[in-house]
Amino acid sequence: MIKTIKLNIKPLGQSPRLVYIYLPDNYDQTDKLYDVLYMFDGHNLFDDSTATYGKSWGMKKYLDKNRDDLIIVGVDCNHYGNKRLDEYCPFIGYDRYVKHIKDDGKITARWFVETLKPAIEKRFRVHSSREHVGIAGSSMGGLMSIYMISQYNDVFSKAACLSSSTEMCFKKLLNHVRNTNMNKDTKIYLNFGANETNSKKVLAIRLNEMLQINHEFTKKGCDTYCRLLVNGYHDEATWEKCLPDFLNYLYPNGNTISR
Repeated sequence: MIKTIKLNIKPLGQSPRLVYIYLPDNYDQTDKLYDVLYMFDGHNLFDDSTATYGKSWGMKKYLDKNRDDLIIVGVDCNHYGNKRLDEYCPFIGYDRYVKHIKDDGKITARWFVETLKPAIEKRFRVHSSREHVGIAGSSMGGLMSIYMISQYNDVFSKAACLSSSTEMCFKKLLNHVRNTNMNKDTKIYLNFGANETNSKKVLAIRLNEMLQINHEFTKKGCDTYCRLLVNGYHDEATWEKCLPDFLNYLYPNGNTISR
């Protein structure tokens, strides 16, 4: 089932943000605590009717059929103009279309940790300890997940960073990861699709960025899973196909449903 709540992001001066919470079907029949994965772009995760381009990740359908041990918390992005880019970028960045991007991602990340996580733990039976808590997203959400797994490694032990838009602020991001202390039990999934760009050179640049980030994580002793999706595009249909890949990697000991 999907429940929704609204929470303010006061530092950004925005109206209440919609938060989607996926609860397993057995949630009301147990009293246990559940592993939890916090995610960006919550409107794109569960239902095609709320997805920006009419196609969601299909997470509810997948989890209903295959897992009964995870709670997913997805936060709606800021849909006004280019605000999503500002709120999902942890460093001052640059995009060829909108030019300069603010570093409001630092505020968003802190809000996830200081406001969203405590609110979810108060309302739902989720684990609070880092070994049970993950962060995930795609595109700009993937960029934020790379930042947050390093910046808040005492809060999150696992991350899925899909098709991450590292080009927005790559040098600053790489330097941040390089100079951040991390626990060796951290698990990080990174991927990129071979069809995400129209240029072989740009694809090579993006893959090189992913591999450099991955290298910094592995130097710190993190457990990483880095993939090139041969038939992958920069879209929800591709990320839906990745669900078994990254969920079973990040949460390998959970319950599976036999149907």
